[in-house]
Amino acid sequence: MPVLKIYKYPDAVLKNKAEPVAEVSDEIRQLIDDMFETMYAAPGIGLAATQVGVSKRVIVIDISHSHPEIPPLALVNPVITFKDGEICEEEGCLSVPDYQADVCRFNHVKVKALDRDGNEVEVEGEELLARAIQHEIDHLDGVLFIDRISALKREMYKRRVKKLMKREEVNL
Repeated sequence: MPVLKIYKYPDAVLKNKAEPVAEVSDEIRQLIDDMFETMYAAPGIGLAATQVGVSKRVIVIDISHSHPEIPPLALVNPVITFKDGEICEEEGCLSVPDYQADVCRFNHVKVKALDRDGNEVEVEGEELLARAIQHEIDHLDGVLFIDRISALKREMYKRRVKKLMKREEVNL
C-alpha cells in the first residue's frame, strides 16, 4: 500500500467539494487502505480523501491510541444526522502543518454512512471522536479548520505560510 501525498494549505485541491461515492468498490476499499496507511505514516488521527487529492466522500479516523475501545473507522458518504452540545478545543490538521488553534464544534454527533463493505452504519461519537468526524467531513466540503477561526488568526497563519513559501523559493 503506497503512502499518498497529503496536500497542504494553500493548495486549491483542499477547497474542492467531494463527490458522493456511487458504489463501494475494490477501488474505494484500496483508497481506504491507502488513506489509513498515509494517516498512520503522517502521523494523524483522521484523513479525508480530498486531502490526498481524491474528490470522493471518504474519511478514515483512528483515535484508538487514546480511546482503545473505539476501533478505526472508514466512512463513505458520511452525513451528520444529529448534533448537540458545544466544545471548544485545540485542533491541528495534516493539511495545515505546524499550526493549532481552538475550534468550537458540536460535542456529540451521530453519522450515517457506508462502511468499507458498503453496509449502512450509524456511528455515534462524543468529544474527540465527534470532533474528528466533523473535522474530516468539513474537508469533504472544502472547509479547513482555519476557516473556523477568527479572521485575525487566519490572516496571521496565511502570512506565515507566504513567508515560508518565499523562503523555500529562495532555497530552490
